[in-house]
This record gives sequence, structure tokens and C-alpha cells, in this order.
Amino acid sequence: MDLQQRFEQAVGESKNLPERPDPMTLLKIYSLYKQASAGDAQGDRPGFTDMVGRAKWDAWDALKGTSRDDAMQRYIDLIEELKG
Repeated sequence: MDLQQRFEQAVGESKNLPERPDPMTLLKIYSLYKQASAGDAQGDRPGFTDMVGRAKWDAWDALKGTSRDDAMQRYIDLIEELKG
């Protein structure tokens, strides 16, 4: 199974984790997914009134320069770790 297939499998598995991850881990899952699927953060940073959107954008932007393959592998590793 190649990296893309393992990534897609991990995305599916992320929806069936034994317990809901804490907010910081959810941000990490989100940011790795976005970096792997869309590349570096795009668009304007959400305004101060959109605190959730701003936190998600900042987490994604923190991965700027991370390669798609590296983000996919880190996502896979994180989901495996959360599965227990």
C-alpha cells in the first residue's frame, strides 16, 4: 500500500477513534490533514472574532514548508498512536 492509500485509510480511521482527542490534538490532526491535502496555508487569517477558525488557520500555517509526504506520514503516525 502506498503513502496516499495509507493516508486515506488513516483519514477514515480518524472518524472512529476509541475516544475523542483533546482540542490540541484535534488541531494537530486538522493541520496535518490540511497540509497533506492542500499544501501551505492559503487565504487570509480569520479575524479575532472567529477564534476557532483563527486557531485552525494558525495550526495549519505553523506547518508551512512541510512536504506533502511528510505531512501524510505524520498524520498516519498520529492516528495510529490515537488508535491505541
